Amino acid sequence: MPLKAIRGATTLERDERDHLHERTQELIEAVVSANTLETDDIVSVIFTCTPDIVSDFPAAAARELGFGAVPLMCAQEMAVPGALPLVVRVMIHAESPRSREEITHVYLHDAVSLRRDLAQ
Repeated sequence: MPLKAIRGATTLERDERDHLHERTQELIEAVVSANTLETDDIVSVIFTCTPDIVSDFPAAAARELGFGAVPLMCAQEMAVPGALPLVVRVMIHAESPRSREEITHVYLHDAVSLRRDLAQ
């Protein structure tokens, strides 16, 4: 089955562990649902956070959803002046029969402003 990269992002209201986990899980569940994925379809996941998020790793939230066997990586976004704060981004690599045009990228909360062309 072809490998696809699926993008998404969300924002936090505050840098707090439980809130980070809640928003990260909401994002992952939305991407999985929108693209009709199963955990076994997911090859790997890369998370990035803006430098103002330090309360925990988004990968920890993914593990709570049953992603323990999926390779997960976290990294820090570039500290670009004026960039939207408190952003968690994700790139999910998954096997999917969908074409690139059929893939649904998910942007939640204030992250909608990052990609109005892709946000639902």
